[in-house]
Amino acid sequence: MQFADLLSKVSYLPPHDVDVLSRAYDAAASAHHDQNRLSGEKFIEHPLSVAGILADLQLDRDTLAAAILHDTVEDTHLTISDLEQSFGPTVGKLVAGVTKLEKISFHSQEQAQAENVRKMLVAMAEDVRVVLMKLADRLHNMRTVNYLPENRRRAMAQETLDIYAPLAHRLGMWNIKWELEDLSFSQLHPDEYQEIVKKIARKRKEREMYVNDIKEILERELTAVGIQAETTGRPKHVYSIANKLAMGKDFDEIYDLSAIRVTTDSIKDCYGALGVIHSLWKPIPGRFKDYIAMPKSNGYQSLHTTVVSHSGEPMEIQIRTHEMHRTAEWGVAAHWTYKEGGGKDDRKMDQRFAWLRQLIDWQKEVLDAEKFVDAVKVDVFRDEVFVFTPKGDVIALPTGATAVDFAYRIHTEVGHRCIGAKSNGRMVPLDYPLQNGDIVEVLTSKGPHGPSRDWLGFVKTAGAAQKIRGWFKKERREENVSKKSSGACSSGRWPPSVTSGSSSWPGNFASPTSPISMRRSDTATSARTPCC
Repeated sequence: MQFADLLSKVSYLPPHDVDVLSRAYDAAASAHHDQNRLSGEKFIEHPLSVAGILADLQLDRDTLAAAILHDTVEDTHLTISDLEQSFGPTVGKLVAGVTKLEKISFHSQEQAQAENVRKMLVAMAEDVRVVLMKLADRLHNMRTVNYLPENRRRAMAQETLDIYAPLAHRLGMWNIKWELEDLSFSQLHPDEYQEIVKKIARKRKEREMYVNDIKEILERELTAVGIQAETTGRPKHVYSIANKLAMGKDFDEIYDLSAIRVTTDSIKDCYGALGVIHSLWKPIPGRFKDYIAMPKSNGYQSLHTTVVSHSGEPMEIQIRTHEMHRTAEWGVAAHWTYKEGGGKDDRKMDQRFAWLRQLIDWQKEVLDAEKFVDAVKVDVFRDEVFVFTPKGDVIALPTGATAVDFAYRIHTEVGHRCIGAKSNGRMVPLDYPLQNGDIVEVLTSKGPHGPSRDWLGFVKTAGAAQKIRGWFKKERREENVSKKSSGACSSGRWPPSVTSGSSSWPGNFASPTSPISMRRSDTATSARTPCC
């Protein structure tokens, strides 16, 4: 990409912002003037391409300037101080967030990689634009990865699948996620990738004709009831098809599942369109999801339904407003787009990305970088279940998380004092896997209490396990000082006697001695004595 190409993408910026980008380009081009990439192209084309990806998302001036300059500190004589003096503290901070740490201080490549991922994630918790830049950087590097030796290509592809694609997913940046996954899969499994691509090509014309028929029916019926909507087909992605093939599904079964998206002007029209669709085709039970009323934690909103079409084939349909579609395509980047006369839109951002704050807490407590990255993979990047606080706030946890995981997510002391749990009014074991929408009560002790070592065998979140281990480490230190450990019970609790009661508790949650309530729409499992 040339600078003129980038300029053609930033017409949404005012002239004085474009002038800043021109100065950033001049500085970067001068600093990188004698550097080439392995492909033979001038090195400056890489940062320009990264900025171009971000310009397609219509990001702000400082982010684009930082993208143009993002390799200067790592690869040239320029320093963060130089950038701050010329372009301001924000640009300097963004470049610092994506600049790799010096490798000389690490014992292995794996440790260096983990430390750099940790640095990026923690910087992201302070300013999410850091990771937007890093995702764009990784995307362009994956697009041009074929110039690297095979071992480096495969290592980069695996890291992309492990860290960057899940991160794009967590931020709701679906287009970047899908491209990162497909590019990585093509490097790790080139033969399988090419085979799927060939099968898709053979079926494409047939499927396009079928989808066009569905679109014509939908648009005609929606117009008849006064709903203005855009109807499009949704492409299948190679990596997602490969995952389903790995589960034993047939290619024709996977690819023949049509995917349609309906985009409307209002939420009211979304539900109206749903009614029209269900009057045209029979919905499949259990396949309806209302992510408008209950958005995903990354901000995604849509209605999902699967119906049986006139030809007898299942058909997936998503319904959303144009604004929801913008968020679905761009995710968190939609909140950092340039706005005339204003900055980012902070509404709901604090709640939606509360998981970023966990990263700051974890990195303070987990000193080993590789363990920290492993914890992030478990707690942040896994599939989720959504449960509720007493006031209806949604708490997202990894699939399989238990009442103990939830208790520790609310507060460390709620976890330490947990003595039982209820789901929908019925007692359940503490290792009961929470379900979407569960109404759970966490029962806690009044006085001093502590966790059980047994909990380490079933908690699913790294944060809960870390806090449990931390409690026992603290107990051992105190016992070594006082030499008074005779009261410890065989189960690992301290002290062994527990009473229930109530006390005041700060914050938006119930006290650690009172039930913590959540909602669930269906019935609970049969009651069992809670396991402590």
